[in-house]
Amino acid sequence: MNYSGKKISIIGAVRSGIGAAKLVKRLNGIPFVSDAFDNEKIKKSIEILNSLDILYEIGGHTSRVFECELMIVSPGVPLDSEIIKTARDKKIKMISELDLASSVCKGNIIAITGTNGKTTTTSLCGHVFNVCGAKTYTAGNIGLAFSEIAYDVKENEYVVVEASSFQLDLIDKFKPKVAAILNITPDHLNRYHNNYQSYINSKMKIFQNQDEKDYLIINRDNEVLINSLTTHRSTDYYFSLSEKSKNGCFLTGDQIVFIKNDKEEFRCSLSDINLCGEHNHANAMAVIIAAKILGFDNKKIIEGLKSFQGVEHRLEFVREINGVKYINDSKATNVDSVWYALRSFDQPIYLILGGQDKGNDYNQIKDLVLSKVIKIYAIGSSADKVFNFFHQDVKVEIKQTIDDVITAVNSEARENEIVLLSPACASFDMFNDYEHRGKVFKEAVNNL
Repeated sequence: MNYSGKKISIIGAVRSGIGAAKLVKRLNGIPFVSDAFDNEKIKKSIEILNSLDILYEIGGHTSRVFECELMIVSPGVPLDSEIIKTARDKKIKMISELDLASSVCKGNIIAITGTNGKTTTTSLCGHVFNVCGAKTYTAGNIGLAFSEIAYDVKENEYVVVEASSFQLDLIDKFKPKVAAILNITPDHLNRYHNNYQSYINSKMKIFQNQDEKDYLIINRDNEVLINSLTTHRSTDYYFSLSEKSKNGCFLTGDQIVFIKNDKEEFRCSLSDINLCGEHNHANAMAVIIAAKILGFDNKKIIEGLKSFQGVEHRLEFVREINGVKYINDSKATNVDSVWYALRSFDQPIYLILGGQDKGNDYNQIKDLVLSKVIKIYAIGSSADKVFNFFHQDVKVEIKQTIDDVITAVNSEARENEIVLLSPACASFDMFNDYEHRGKVFKEAVNNL
C-alpha cells in the first residue's frame, strides 16, 4: 500500500500507536494520533509527537479522527469501544499496527502467539537465530513495536514478532513466513465478554493469509488448539511432549528430536535448554522447528539454547536469602501461567496471588495449590475472590502492598522454600503494568 500523502488516523498514543505514527510519517503519510486518555503514560508520547511535528489529540476523540483514509488501531483499544463502532458505521478501513509494519518489512517474519509463553519463546527464538548468524530483531508485544524497526529490516534478515490476540484482532494482510501457536487457554475473557470462542478466533488469524510457501507450527498437546484449527494452506509442523509427528519435534526420554518426513534431522538433550519447566521444553521445541525450517546449523541451535538467559518477570530468580528463593513471575497474568509456574518447583511455596481479575477460574490450579503451597498472600482488587476460593483449604492472608507481603513472608519462610510472585491477574489495579509490578517485587526483596 502507498501511504504517501494519505491521511491516517492512529488510535492509541502509547507504544504501538507511537511506532505507527513514526512509520507513517517516514512513509510521507499524514498521521493524526488520538487517545482517549490523558495520564502519565501519555506524557512521553506527547514529547515524541511534538518533536516530530505529528498532530494529535488526547483526553478524548473528536470528529477529526474520522477525517482519514485509513485507521490504525492500537491493541489496547477494545473493539466494542465507541470510536471503533463509529469508524465501522462510517465504513473507514481499520487495520492492526502489525499490518502497517509488515507491509514495509522486507525481511522474514516469524510470528508467535499463544496464551502463555509468547515472550519467552519470542526472546529465545531471536537469541537462537542471532547465535546461528542470522541478523534478527524481536518486536511486537515485546520490547519495540514492530513499526519501530520494520522499515530498517533487510531482505536477508529476520523479525520475530510476539503477537497478542489484541494485535491479531484487526489484521488484514499480515502474512508471516513462519507462524507458531504455542497454546490456547482461557484468558482476556473480560475483553471478549466471556466469549472464549472469540478469543480463540483471534489466535487463529495468525495464519489466515499464509500460503503454500509458509509454515505453521502447532502444539499437538493443546486440545483446544487442535480442535480449533481451520482450513489453511501453510505447511504444518507439530511439537509435543508425548506424541511423535511426521514433521516436527517430540520428546523421547530426555531427548528432544526434530524429524522431517519421518527422518531425524536434529537432536538435543533437555539439559541443553537453559530454562526450567516442561512448558519451556515445549517452547524450545517451537523455536527448534522454526530454526530447522529455515536451515540453521544444529550445533549453533544448541549453542543458542544453552546460552539463553531467560526473560525478566517470567520465573525470574531474584535472590536467595537464608536458603529461601524469591521468584518473580509477574508476567503470569492468567491461571494457566500459574499452573506452569507451580509445576516448575518441587519445594514448598508461598504464593502471591491476585490483581485485576480477568474472569479467573481457580479450579484449574486447586490441586497443585493444595499439594505445593504453604500459604497464599492475596493482593489487589481480586484479593477477596482469592481468599474466598482458597481459605478453607490453605492458609490465605490479604495484604495491601507487595512490601507488606515481603515483610511478612521474610519472617515465615524457611530454608529450601520458595516465595513465588505468580499473580494470575492483570496488574492495572495497583501498577502501570506487569513489569512495574515485577520491579516493585524485586526492589522489596532486594531491600531485605
